[in-house]
Amino acid sequence: MSATFFGKFGDGRSLAQIVVETVREPLLVLDDRLTILVASSSFHKTFQIHPDATPGKPLYSLDQGGWDIPALHVLLEKSLIDTTVVQGLLVEQEFPRIGHRIFLLHARKVLGTDEGHALILLGFEEITERRALELEKARLQARTDELLKQKEILLEEMQHRIVNSLQIIASILMLKARAVDSPETRQHLQDAHRRVMSIAAVQKHLHSSSRVDMIELGPYLEKLCGSLADSMISESSSATIDVQADSGTVLSGDAISLGLIVTELVINALKYAFPDQNKQPTVRVRYEVQGRDWKLSVSDNGVGRPENMTSPVKGGLGTSLVKALAQQLDAKVEIESGPAGLTVSVTHVTFVSRTAA
Repeated sequence: MSATFFGKFGDGRSLAQIVVETVREPLLVLDDRLTILVASSSFHKTFQIHPDATPGKPLYSLDQGGWDIPALHVLLEKSLIDTTVVQGLLVEQEFPRIGHRIFLLHARKVLGTDEGHALILLGFEEITERRALELEKARLQARTDELLKQKEILLEEMQHRIVNSLQIIASILMLKARAVDSPETRQHLQDAHRRVMSIAAVQKHLHSSSRVDMIELGPYLEKLCGSLADSMISESSSATIDVQADSGTVLSGDAISLGLIVTELVINALKYAFPDQNKQPTVRVRYEVQGRDWKLSVSDNGVGRPENMTSPVKGGLGTSLVKALAQQLDAKVEIESGPAGLTVSVTHVTFVSRTAA
């Protein structure tokens, strides 16, 4: 320890010595001429400088001028002007003994016991590894952002190609339906055409959605039912499809399943519920949400299901598809039939799901 340093601190030299020697970060005590009065052990260890090489040494001449750093000039000149603490000055330097290092410098002027004298406490906080990690993190984040952008572009292109492919398939099915002689085969091909078009409709909605993972179900069902009405309701028919849906979003995969269920049930209603056109044919699609539970229903005001007639809802490919899709959604299918028409409900109840699990 320097005698000058202790003289300026008077009787407090023992305390000052303890403080400087025990501080964990590198620390220098400078006089107002920027001469090193004392250096902590951690300073000598960090910068690999012998303890005898620092006392009384001008800071800028330390280690053969390796400490003549412009940023250090700025920090110390500011510290000499006022007594405010100067913190966090970034210094990136190639030091003679330890190589490239990055430090945050902290400095503060304190008054000595002798009038007219001042001391500067200069601390060093090494952030070389932290800075390298931050730069690597920033590089990885930039790369991640770039990959996400590429993913969005590829996904958009994929959605576009899927819609085009589905439309081509639907056109082929319609051409085949017009070419066959069998009414039954023609009907099957037309049904397949409508199923493909319903999938194309949800893909279009995915393509136009700002979030492709979540879909606003209300607008999607309205668009889907509008497409079904255009393909199945002739100009001479007065049939209508009415859609009412609570606000909310669902996963895109669930939206596809719900859309296919609606397609099957609406097709069945328009094909079989209204053999007699004397009344106003109406198909109602409802989607209700309560917390995590939901209910999808398709009802009509048609003839219902006569006891002596096998309902299309009861068997066939469409029915199997509805039941399979409902099972995927962890939901149950219920059918109610009466003089006022037929209602098919697909209901998801949370506690039922947990019990089943």
